[in-house]
Amino acid sequence: MSLPSEIWRQIFHLAADEDEIFRYELPISLDTSTWTRNTLKDKLPQSDIQDWTLKTPSDNLNALQRRSYATKKAIISTCKSWLQIGSELLFRCLFFNDASKLLSLCNVLDSSSSAASTVSSSLGWWTRRIHMARFHASELRGTTMADLEDALVSVIRHCPNLEIFIVDWPMGESFGPVADALATYAVKSLRVVHWHVPSNALSKVIWALSALPFIIACHIHFGSSTPDDEDSTDSHLGAASHVNLSLPHLQQLFLRGHCQEFVEQAAGWSIPLLKNLTFDCGSLRTDMPDIVAFLKTHGAQLYFLDINCIPPFDVRAILDLCPMLSAFCFNADWRVQQPGEEIPAPFSITMAHATDIPMMSKLVNNPHPNISMIGLHGLMYAFGVGVAAEVATNEPLMAHIIRSSNDLNVTALNRHNFPKLQFVRAVSWQMLSELNEADGPSEEDGGMMRYDKWWDILTRAGIQLEDCTGQPLGTLPMDESEEYDSDEEESDESDDEEEYEDEEDDEDEDSDEYEDSDEYEDDDTEWEFDIPPMPQEGGGNVDELRQLLEECRAMAEGREEPMFPPMTFGEMTPMGRYGM
Repeated sequence: MSLPSEIWRQIFHLAADEDEIFRYELPISLDTSTWTRNTLKDKLPQSDIQDWTLKTPSDNLNALQRRSYATKKAIISTCKSWLQIGSELLFRCLFFNDASKLLSLCNVLDSSSSAASTVSSSLGWWTRRIHMARFHASELRGTTMADLEDALVSVIRHCPNLEIFIVDWPMGESFGPVADALATYAVKSLRVVHWHVPSNALSKVIWALSALPFIIACHIHFGSSTPDDEDSTDSHLGAASHVNLSLPHLQQLFLRGHCQEFVEQAAGWSIPLLKNLTFDCGSLRTDMPDIVAFLKTHGAQLYFLDINCIPPFDVRAILDLCPMLSAFCFNADWRVQQPGEEIPAPFSITMAHATDIPMMSKLVNNPHPNISMIGLHGLMYAFGVGVAAEVATNEPLMAHIIRSSNDLNVTALNRHNFPKLQFVRAVSWQMLSELNEADGPSEEDGGMMRYDKWWDILTRAGIQLEDCTGQPLGTLPMDESEEYDSDEEESDESDDEEEYEDEEDDEDEDSDEYEDSDEYEDDDTEWEFDIPPMPQEGGGNVDELRQLLEECRAMAEGREEPMFPPMTFGEMTPMGRYGM
């Protein structure tokens, strides 16, 4: 323990691996999902639980927060010195998947604040992130929403340096007091907000944003106020209808649910730095936001645009309003091709050889110069698997129309319309999960033929077709037995090749060309051991942590011995010198 506390804090910070947790960017549809082995399958082998589960970017971030908390808890449980130095780590990120734990934290922060001599010595001083994940109402265990509201307001009051505030459950009437607490105690430090509010709280959302001018990223989920809220035409603006907001630092805006009125108001606001915009209307089919009107004001500076809605939008007008886009996501089920429209003459010449592709959607009026990545929502009917395949048997005409739209839209993703296009990603994790459950596209419903057709079209154009994991579409997770079988096949093939090479070597052993065999063997041996190291687990900070520990060990070895031996009480253990 001879190291200074500042070095220990740096080591603990690297071990906690919190860089991703404290990023200001919110998850988007183009972020990669990951396959995870379902451990319950081993415990319940006869159940219907799938072998693999697809975790979304939000799920991965929540898992990272749990893992980071476990690491920090292990650090402070090691010894009293580490407890004293690293106790602040536990309060840097407050993550809850059990809402009842919020009451216990409130009591801890209250006692810490009352015992602290200065504001900076309270535990809430170190808090930078508060994240409440979704939970079930049964988990409240007798706790009322009023109790949670009071506890959350009290926690915010103790966190003057709060930067990220995420609540992923419906806040209801509690949103007003919580937003007021954020504007009172964290107005200067707050950079990221994630709110789930009812649609009738629109005016409160506008007033809250007006009181938080330093927001960089904002996610607002407008839920239904009542079961009949979708058919309601009443305005929820109130006095906020005349508010003209200025959000000079806002760079990312994510709108979900009933956001029509909000979009109409925000179309006239000043958001000069907006770069990342997402509209996610879910399963709504009516009262769609006027996205085109919004983009007329804010589309010129956008770099990323995501529109996930069932009703189609005018893609050509949208792309004309957003010339700087480098990534664009839309619903591939949209019927973009207008009746009576023909293929543009330049493209019909370049694709004259592709007689199997008679038509395509007209996604652009003019080739878009900057888009390099396109994300496709939908595609649930494309490969003939899952629930959509069952629906298609009862409604074949609807399925035929949607699949035809899929073909037309994918065909339009070419280098003529998008000269810089490199990646096309199917972002639907539901579609990929159903593909894995069915072990690939269906042969009977034409899913495999459609997959091969899309793959050939994009590959010929030099465009990579991916799924939401970032892997080539069609790459599914394999069980250990399948991996073992594939390894055996590869080993058999390699053995056959080695036998063939040995026979050739025996035939050429006496020839003059084999005089350089020693040099050849040396090169082959050198290549054989040129194996890259295995990737290390634990995130990008592990290498930095190892380097820091090596430097600490080098400093300890090079330290000169003191002139007088240290005072000891009793016999010193061999490792007692370094306190390890």
